[in-house]
Amino acid sequence: MDPKDQPLIPTDRRHHLAFAVVTILYWTSLYTYVPILSPYLLEELKVGAAAAGIILGVYGFVQILLRLPLGIWSDRLRRRRPFIALGMLTGALSCLLFTVGDHPGWAFAGRALSGVCASTWVAFTVLYAAYFPRKDVQRAMSAISFLIVVGQLIGMGLSGWLAEARGSAATFYAGAVAGAIGLLLAMFVKEPAGGVARNPMRLADVGVVVRSGTLLRVSTLSILAHSVLFITMFGFTPSYATSTLGATRWELSLLSFAFMVPHAFAQLYSGRWIAPRIGAWRTIVVGFAVSGLCTLAIPFATTLPALYATQAINGLAQGLHFPLLLALAIQGVAAEKQATAMGFYQAAYAAGMFAGPFAAGWINEIGGLNAGFWLGGGTALASVAVTVWFASVATRRAATNA
Repeated sequence: MDPKDQPLIPTDRRHHLAFAVVTILYWTSLYTYVPILSPYLLEELKVGAAAAGIILGVYGFVQILLRLPLGIWSDRLRRRRPFIALGMLTGALSCLLFTVGDHPGWAFAGRALSGVCASTWVAFTVLYAAYFPRKDVQRAMSAISFLIVVGQLIGMGLSGWLAEARGSAATFYAGAVAGAIGLLLAMFVKEPAGGVARNPMRLADVGVVVRSGTLLRVSTLSILAHSVLFITMFGFTPSYATSTLGATRWELSLLSFAFMVPHAFAQLYSGRWIAPRIGAWRTIVVGFAVSGLCTLAIPFATTLPALYATQAINGLAQGLHFPLLLALAIQGVAAEKQATAMGFYQAAYAAGMFAGPFAAGWINEIGGLNAGFWLGGGTALASVAVTVWFASVATRRAATNA
């Protein structure tokens, strides 16, 4: 039988179920408090907008530092499960750090440790891909993308309900419990004693894959896209909902659902249905353009239903470009260098998770919350021009190589 028809790790339904449950708990732990985080910082801890931006952004900064090194270390050890356990442990501890005291320093430490947790994600994707034959890797990535959304939705759904009923601390404790359960269940995640080998990430290959140009261009667009995402839904949009529109903590969960459900569907169908019809680059342009307009519309939303509408369309728009950028990141990269390309790409887009809220926080400090949305909307619209430019470069190179 062709090796492509055989998975690297033989599994049955129990192994897939164990992995799915641990993955869902991982993302639940990371996202249980996200909808209430910026209101918690600004309204309960009374930190300034600039300090809030630093706390929100440190999550991405830690990932810039750790994503590639952790991936390289995992490849050298040929082990993934210890890194999955590390992710669950740091996820639980990061939530507990928020509960130590009502001081911004503990919030900063908690958010930084959550960045360590997020940096272990590459181990999940590599191990799960080994559960499938090589020809079915796309199916594996679709399945794991679905698990991400399920975990995020569970966490965000719990967030508002718990905060409304028991206060913000309840969301942190819930995240810690999810992480602790995931840590215990991680021992049931199947991995052979000798681990799983793959073409490893190598620092020496980074210069080679970046020089191709495509990876650098796609990473730049992903940095811009993640900047907008972490300025808005994962940044200051919940604060606008509470401080300007009087949203309750439960209504913040509804706001999260309004964004995440269309976001999930867009990610599912962007590469399957939309891009094949109008082209990947045009789809990315549409995503940035609509996202920019929706972000600029946030300050004009005077009711919660209007804000829900802007975020539903924004979630749909942002869901269009993320999966396409991911696919373009390794398009044309030699198989033996794809792991390095993906590691670089993931570390690069973490810069957007840091830069977006960091810059918006300082701008909000000067001009109020609306100023941050002008920044986010302007960034998305500027990204339209950058995408058009990059698309023309890609088209010219394709014609030259034809």
